[in-house]
Amino acid sequence: MMLLAKRLALLFLFLPGLLLAQEDLKNSPWHIVADDINPSNYFGITTANGMIGLVSSPEPMKVKDVVLNGAYDNYLRGRVSNILKGFNFVNMNLDVDGRRIGRRDISNYRQTLDMQQAQLQTTFDVGDKLSVSHSVMALRHLPYCALTIVELKAKKEVTVTPMSVIEAPEMLQDVRNYYAEIDRPHVLIPLLTSVGKSPSGKYTVAASTSFVFEEPHGSEPDLIHEDWDYNMHLAKFHKKLKAGETYRFAVVGTLISSAHTVDAHNEAERLTIYAALERTERLLKRHKLEWSKLWESNVTIEGDVAATRDVRSALYHLYAFAREGTALSLSPMGLSGLGYNGHVFWDTELWMYPPLLVLHPEIARSLLEFRYQLLDEAKQNAFSHGYQGAMYPWESTLTGQEETPVWALTGPFQQHITGCVGWSAWQYYLVTKDKEWLRTRGWPMLKEGADFWASRVERNGPGRYDINNVIGANEWQENIDNNAFTNGMAKTVLIYAGDAARELGLTPNPDWKHVADNIPILKFPDGTTRENATYKGEVIKQADVNLLAYPLKMITDPVQIKKDLDYYEPRMSPEGPAMGNAILTVSAARSGDAERAYNLWVKSYKPNEVPPFGVLAETAGGSNPYFATGAGGFLQGTIMGFGGVDITPQGIVQLKTKLPKRWKKMTITGVGVEKKTLVVE
Repeated sequence: MMLLAKRLALLFLFLPGLLLAQEDLKNSPWHIVADDINPSNYFGITTANGMIGLVSSPEPMKVKDVVLNGAYDNYLRGRVSNILKGFNFVNMNLDVDGRRIGRRDISNYRQTLDMQQAQLQTTFDVGDKLSVSHSVMALRHLPYCALTIVELKAKKEVTVTPMSVIEAPEMLQDVRNYYAEIDRPHVLIPLLTSVGKSPSGKYTVAASTSFVFEEPHGSEPDLIHEDWDYNMHLAKFHKKLKAGETYRFAVVGTLISSAHTVDAHNEAERLTIYAALERTERLLKRHKLEWSKLWESNVTIEGDVAATRDVRSALYHLYAFAREGTALSLSPMGLSGLGYNGHVFWDTELWMYPPLLVLHPEIARSLLEFRYQLLDEAKQNAFSHGYQGAMYPWESTLTGQEETPVWALTGPFQQHITGCVGWSAWQYYLVTKDKEWLRTRGWPMLKEGADFWASRVERNGPGRYDINNVIGANEWQENIDNNAFTNGMAKTVLIYAGDAARELGLTPNPDWKHVADNIPILKFPDGTTRENATYKGEVIKQADVNLLAYPLKMITDPVQIKKDLDYYEPRMSPEGPAMGNAILTVSAARSGDAERAYNLWVKSYKPNEVPPFGVLAETAGGSNPYFATGAGGFLQGTIMGFGGVDITPQGIVQLKTKLPKRWKKMTITGVGVEKKTLVVE
């Protein structure tokens, strides 16, 4: 009876996979379905847990890339540090009746991302012999571990040979492969392990995997280890299946480096042994539980299933790319690949951070901890450039030094990043009212940022405390003077630093307010806010002036907001990134023009979707997904625009807004530390 109960429990765990063929997933707000897969026009979707990212492949039972967060080294991409590509430790091969199957051998090929449970399921048929279900996930509760579940259903008598493969990417050096079996009276744990060095030798990188079988110990298949070459080895077994028989097994694996732990080799094997002995059902249970907690903060749009699915896709990716309890931040491409070398920009604080702050403050805190840990390096950077306080680098890794390639002028001149860090710190305090955090974390960042701006301005007389020779949000205009966004952010952070001091019972530096009062925001003769001192109406890469209305709230007059919106909207380049239209969405939605806001909202992401999953590229027609920055902007257009969610000194409030005609109702759950539910009808 106990064995029967265990079998039924396992069946229940696999039941979602069995049900996929029985429902119309394309009408589900939780599933993204790809059933028209063209390998030559394929952009993978990522399953991730904030530490490892597994990027899907058009090839069956494969992943394209495995990205490891928190580890950077130089492998000749721009003479700067790059996020590490780790061992591909979740790839599998499958032989059917002695023949290796590939794309040409299969039919009914479908890949489905279940966002609710963060699992990518691939299903296909091998002729008239076999049906295959292959599900992979980066386990949320085990940050360095992944789980693969395979279900093989024989249509006729067949012999299958599944293989668990570990492959090394080209940049890893001195790769060593190991295989061992730990035999205990109740279980056999096979360990397939690879260890290598990062390109410069700075870090050791290790991966380990193990099969997890359902059979009682002693009746599991015999395993064979094949060591093909220095960069690839595998473990496999043969299994004969009768017609109608279904066979299930799992593979657990770990990827880690000495950037995370002292002995990466031992830790990879220990974590894999732990996961293997937890067994599939316990791993799934805890993984699903952690994702259910994340999805307590969610958005539902009644009357538009496709819109709900698109919003949840953006939420899913931000949730997947970050995690609480770390000092790691987000790069523009998250954990979807090596785009922008995995560096951290303003993309985090101004674009991805705000929706995470209102929905999961505990994750937002991790992003801020990244900046706090690197405060001393930012102070050194200010000193090196002749300023006081802290000057954060435009592109950052865990070194805290400037990681922008030397040929890019954005590095020394896109200084508004320092304001973005201070701004985000104060927003966190407004949401959480965590005074101890403010005293120990937020205040030091705000103070040093304010000191930087006070030393950065050129004091040329009343109203002329100029900030010259910068690059603003619109990066197409370089080395300009009195940029609207840079000046507005400097003024904002100088004021916030004073607010933080008073909140802590301290006396703010009176010079901060004096400087803030004298930093100019330029205007054209007709009153339109001017982007910079030499701006003459050129096409712009993305919003700059409009950021003064939201999120900075430097401009609050509805007439002025509309004037700036009307002027800059037609000047937005179709070749620019998605974020600009997202910011315009917020201004239009908060002004009550729901239809204009909706058109801008659609424009902020739909042209950037690429096949077959609709993941977001940075620009319309681009080819570098997943652009998590764009997802952050799109979510702000949704939550802060149509949803009216606003961060104020009184905490999170909801402004009165209107929905577009095609939407019946928007519900936002899990808002703020109180986990409020907000509704717009």
